[in-house]
Amino acid sequence: MKIKIKKLAILATSLVVLGTGCKTNFDINASTEDLTAGSLNYRDVLPAALSNNARIVATDWKFLQNWMGYWARSGSYQNDQQEETYNFTNSFPSTNNPWTDLYYNNSSYNYVQTKAIESGSGFYEAIARIMKAHNFQLLTDVYGNIPYSEALKGNEVRSPKYDKGADIYKDLFRELDKAIALLKDPVASSPANNDKITTNDLVFKGNASMWIKFANTLKLRLLVHAYDVPEINAAAEVAIIEAEGSGYLQSGETAKINPGYSSAKPNPFYRAYAINENGVLASNADFVKANSYAAGFGNVSNPGNWGYYRYDADPRIDKFYVKPDVNPDAAIYEPADYHKGIPFGATSGQFPNSLGPDLSSINAINSTSPNTGLTPNGPASDAWIITSVESLFLQAEARERGIINSGPSAKDLLYSAVLESFTTLGLTTQDYEDYLDYNIGFPDVDYDEATDKTYTILSQKWFALNGIAPYEIWTDVRRTDIVYGDLVGFDPGPPLSILTGAKPSIPIRLFYPQSEYSFNEVNAKAQGTIDVFTSRIFWDKQ
Repeated sequence: MKIKIKKLAILATSLVVLGTGCKTNFDINASTEDLTAGSLNYRDVLPAALSNNARIVATDWKFLQNWMGYWARSGSYQNDQQEETYNFTNSFPSTNNPWTDLYYNNSSYNYVQTKAIESGSGFYEAIARIMKAHNFQLLTDVYGNIPYSEALKGNEVRSPKYDKGADIYKDLFRELDKAIALLKDPVASSPANNDKITTNDLVFKGNASMWIKFANTLKLRLLVHAYDVPEINAAAEVAIIEAEGSGYLQSGETAKINPGYSSAKPNPFYRAYAINENGVLASNADFVKANSYAAGFGNVSNPGNWGYYRYDADPRIDKFYVKPDVNPDAAIYEPADYHKGIPFGATSGQFPNSLGPDLSSINAINSTSPNTGLTPNGPASDAWIITSVESLFLQAEARERGIINSGPSAKDLLYSAVLESFTTLGLTTQDYEDYLDYNIGFPDVDYDEATDKTYTILSQKWFALNGIAPYEIWTDVRRTDIVYGDLVGFDPGPPLSILTGAKPSIPIRLFYPQSEYSFNEVNAKAQGTIDVFTSRIFWDKQ
């Protein structure tokens, strides 16, 4: 917790998914003809693609959870050399690879889009365009220039060119415009032309208005990321959004799915980090533990070792982590008094009592312990794609930066986002008010105290998106160079790996995978020599 005596000084300063497997050598010009075998109906491909998208969002970003200070490897395990030293190759990550997963997922959406156009099914086409935009934005943010305009064309284009990141962003706005136009077209989006849309649309059950809000929110994410990029006319893009009139995702409007998750078919986050469909502890449930940067070292006297959540008296810590069981041999879960994490990159035995059972867990691994806020219904919990919390934070930053100039103030949007974070995690309005009261005068919570108001917005976004959207936090760090906690006296050092041989900074992008140099060599090599510490994404101006 922040120490009030120091305050004066500071004030002075898992469903089976078709066409989205786990192949390691994905040729990005893979033909959608792979999907036509067996006379597949494009309508039935859509729910599988959406389910897989939720899995990707939930499970492909463990390395970023570590790099952003949320998670760390348990002291019970040997180090992950590539991930923890940042000395990795283009084989990283070896599993749950974003490049492979997102391109395969988009090949499914491309199939849906192509067949929907042939059939005049505008609603299906619109969803496919929106979700492709979502995935291409993620790919651009992770890898920079990528195959885009010539990608997914099968035999028509065997070696797709790489498009510049800014050009991809610009075209994604137009793709989202096309999707919105289809959703507003009463014929193209009619039930008569979109059989089973309320069933196969796992996200919004055929609600066109909500899909339009989702599309506008994706546009806003693009605008916030590239707010000072000359090639993108933010004012013109916002004018299009405002003229359309639907706005963005608001409180209670998370884009999420639940196709019938259960203990037999668990929510993908729960399956990966808690208990799988066989009722067995997931391997990552014991491997992945709380990072001491976020959760602290337990009951220690030095506030610098408390962890950022406890330092701020933030009750959300109990929703993101499960305290260690002080008596694991007993039948009843007995939580420790404080959360306990481990530094990212700690070697086995480096810290006393740093084995798995001694540390706070990411999810409920003991059936008698409470589930975290991310899986409130255990394996039957909803899986998210983009949350209302993130949408409100995007709106707050956009308002603060003058990207949008109407509607609620940046301050009001910020605190709406924080309240939304609390309530969606199962906390109360009183919890939220107590948190704000405790942190009066501290610019990581108190908007009025901050000289740079975006510091407050981005700090609160870090607290809120733990486990939910670490790729968005990584983007914030890269595009703004924010140092969390530096203005409020929290200084345990940045959440970098402490493993011997680790680089002194977090990568700012990933390498292209080896498959690109095997299948698309000329175009991949034309991007030059990639350095994951200096080859910036186009919006990274710092």
